[in-house]
Amino acid sequence: MDDLLADFLTETHEGLVALDAALVRLERAPEDAATLSEVFRIVHTIKGTCGFLGLSRMESVAHAGENVLGRYRDGTLPVSRGGISLILRAGDCIRAIVAGLEATGAEPAGDDAGLIAALNAKANGEGLATPAEATVGAAAVEAATPLPPPAATLAGTGPAQAEAESPASGGAVSAPQTIRVSVDVLEDLMMLVSELVLTRNQLLQLARNQTDSAFAVPLQRLSHITSDLQEGVMKTRMQPIGNAWAKLPRLVRDLSVELGKKIDLEMRGAETELDRQVLELIKDPLTHMVRNSGDHGLEGPEERRRAGKPETGRITLNAYHEGGHIIIEIADDGRGLNLERIRQKALAQGLATEAELAGMSEREIQRFIFRAGFSTAAAVTAVSGRGVGMDVVKTNIERIGGTIEVHSKEGSGTRFLIKIPLTLAIVSALIVQSGGERFAVPQIGVVELVRVGGAGAARLERIKDAPVLRLRDRLLPLVRLASLLRLDDDQPQEESGFVIVTQVGAHVFGIIVDRVFDTEEIVVKPVAPILRHVTMFSGNTILGDGSVIMILDPNGIARATGVGAEGGEAEAERDAARPAALLQSDTRTALLLFRAGDATPKAVPLGLVARLEDVAREKIECAGGRPLVQYRGQLMPLVPLSGVWDAAGAPERQPVLVFSDGDRAMGLMVEEILDVVDEALVIDSAGERPGYLGSAVIGGKVTEMIDTAWWLRQAGADWFGGSGVGAPARGQRVLVVEDSAFFRNLVVPALGAAGYAVTAVADAEEALRLRDAGAGFEAIVSDIQMPGMGGVGLARAVREGGPWQALPLIALTGRAEPADIARGRNAGFTDYVAKFDRAALLESLRQCLSAPVQG
Repeated sequence: MDDLLADFLTETHEGLVALDAALVRLERAPEDAATLSEVFRIVHTIKGTCGFLGLSRMESVAHAGENVLGRYRDGTLPVSRGGISLILRAGDCIRAIVAGLEATGAEPAGDDAGLIAALNAKANGEGLATPAEATVGAAAVEAATPLPPPAATLAGTGPAQAEAESPASGGAVSAPQTIRVSVDVLEDLMMLVSELVLTRNQLLQLARNQTDSAFAVPLQRLSHITSDLQEGVMKTRMQPIGNAWAKLPRLVRDLSVELGKKIDLEMRGAETELDRQVLELIKDPLTHMVRNSGDHGLEGPEERRRAGKPETGRITLNAYHEGGHIIIEIADDGRGLNLERIRQKALAQGLATEAELAGMSEREIQRFIFRAGFSTAAAVTAVSGRGVGMDVVKTNIERIGGTIEVHSKEGSGTRFLIKIPLTLAIVSALIVQSGGERFAVPQIGVVELVRVGGAGAARLERIKDAPVLRLRDRLLPLVRLASLLRLDDDQPQEESGFVIVTQVGAHVFGIIVDRVFDTEEIVVKPVAPILRHVTMFSGNTILGDGSVIMILDPNGIARATGVGAEGGEAEAERDAARPAALLQSDTRTALLLFRAGDATPKAVPLGLVARLEDVAREKIECAGGRPLVQYRGQLMPLVPLSGVWDAAGAPERQPVLVFSDGDRAMGLMVEEILDVVDEALVIDSAGERPGYLGSAVIGGKVTEMIDTAWWLRQAGADWFGGSGVGAPARGQRVLVVEDSAFFRNLVVPALGAAGYAVTAVADAEEALRLRDAGAGFEAIVSDIQMPGMGGVGLARAVREGGPWQALPLIALTGRAEPADIARGRNAGFTDYVAKFDRAALLESLRQCLSAPVQG
């Protein structure tokens, strides 16, 4: 019976989460029979199981709710906002009973007579007061897709979920087979894998000190198996961020009723995955920020009408991967932050003087909202305004190694940008030494590494006895780790070593260390209670030689030294660039500089590079005369940029740039990684040759820009197909719509090198927002298969009317079958080009722009 009850509680939790989302969806679309059937089924299932288990109180509430839903289903009672509210209350009551069951094992006592009477009255048609209540229109809250239940499974990417019918195939897609596993079991498994990783590291450390050991080969095999097992276990911990959003549609719905506002909630990227531990830690901050957007951010219908806005306000949540992080955007189209009110509040609280405020940028003033006790709310409400919240949100996000930024324009809305790590369990770290002690620095916090002192290296400078580093014409504040941790014993400070460049929020600073050893996969252990007051540490770990070392926390170091405090350097507080989804060919781009083949530096957009690997020579194998390496469970082809690879003359450690997209990966073998810089891409195509887009002046030196697509083709024709180059363009403006960040970073430099002014966005909705904002282009290049509207939907929307109606539309897609081409042309596409045939794309653009579009 205990097992049955445990299963019932788990299933009821899942059902209640789905019930909230479905009810919000039903309120917006009362005629949606499928959603009504889903709601009825959930409540009916709960009621039936309650009766079997003898849970009479819960059964009575569920039965009363089922009566109302039954009347809705047979059409004898119209769906109303009042009825939906009552069923939501019934769900809350069932949720409270479930909590009591979990706590005590018995159904808690309680009086539900009032709720049951109200439900019965609604089922009998009583209380249907107004026509407005009888028919709920589209001005209700935004619908949300049914989110997967928050159960951990061993089926790969997370919870069990029945997939929707596929429009492309016309048939139903069967759901993957899953089993329910206790989170405790997964945590124990993760603990065992962590210990296995530590043991593997210890064995590898011993093997490095021995030559020609008989254990070398099996140990390498054990290392690969451990890595694969670690990756598999990590996948079981990964869950869609949509699980943290499951309650938000209900929250926004209740807010709209309570505040008398019309609110749409748009959620994008709900399938983006992150570690379960991180997921749990961001639920509350996200809930608080959405509540703030609805209360503080959005205006009421009348105020929005006066401002020339639609009556319905919009809150947007967007999540996507970027490097080793998850980026979460929370935006609204409300009134924005009132800078004058923030100034007055900061002045009243003594946070700054009038002179200091006068010298601050808008961005610096906006960041006062993250101060403890700071609130600009005119009155305290049940929702917000008590002066607690945003400082707690910032602290909680920084506690897990994340950052938060705010961008706001008065009258237009506010956008928060949260950057958090994918996982907190096993991370890649840089092992360094300072003051005779070793420390670990998580690689996600390392922007770059700079050697200082010595011949040809950068030199430390001093401003008022404070060390600084002049890095690419910018003065970087520095923190000497040994001095901060009191490990230098007042010894003379040497002006040599390494600077770890790190970023906390908008602040970039450097940490001076004595030595840098290597990168290592480390298992994060919590800080002992006796050291928790030392905020410079985020945990500890055990190295391969058995040493216990501390893990440095750049956020804590910034707070301890004041380098990253609010009100810091104005330069570090400059507004960030455009939204992460937007790329333009004439703006600054992060470039990876390296050397290969000859003395001329080479460059590639950093956004294309998935990882930098340092591969041991003995791990590189040959098949058919081509070098390969076993990489993350598959064989990855290696392409030498110099043209040939000689195993006999190869270095012991081979630097490799790894490019990956989906399940495909390729490694480009280079000789030396030089630097990472931010430069505007002005490429002279006169130096164009196979494998190179041309040359550019970067850091004062002529640098060759590699044609990444060309090198990817050398690894195999399955990447894109096609080859060659096209004629230079005449400076026309081209919009690229592509959901894959990899392909965006590939297309922008290629078209930019051909002379086009390129803007790239991540989806069709963002493209249409640019149109509505008045952006002008001469041509549009769009992917077909994208989340949301998709390329075909974009084409139809463009051809329906507006300033882009006559623009050439080129489909850039991996699917170029006759049926696909016919469908695209019917929607309004001018031409079809396969990914990524650069020559065909350039030729298509040349032809499309040489004559007006017909039709």
